[in-house]
Amino acid sequence: MTSKVIYKGDLRTESEHLQSGTKMITDAPVDNHGKGEAFSPTDTVANALATCMLTVMGIKAEGLDIDMKGTTAEVTKTMASDPRRISKIEVNVQFPSNYGEKNNKILENTARNCPVLQSLNPNIELDLSFRF
Repeated sequence: MTSKVIYKGDLRTESEHLQSGTKMITDAPVDNHGKGEAFSPTDTVANALATCMLTVMGIKAEGLDIDMKGTTAEVTKTMASDPRRISKIEVNVQFPSNYGEKNNKILENTARNCPVLQSLNPNIELDLSFRF
């Protein structure tokens, strides 16, 4: 088992990562009856894309002897209705350095093949940008 999720009431959940004991909460967003005091479940999906991209690029960068520390990703999630779903995710990755054309392409290709991206519904529009 990976995690355990408890419904706390008032449209809030608490998830525990069983291996580490780390916990996180989610709240329904304000536009869907919630308080918006934490990431919503769909926010975590969009955020997971960015964290996955940065993680797999970090793994690749280690093998290329590249220091990616300080790289950031800005995430924007757009919702649609009928049915309510994520319709678009934008991820803008900003690197602290330019690693050269070859390495930049390797890192971008690595990000575009991360497991979360490969698991998303193909109907979700993706807008990914990489600034070196």
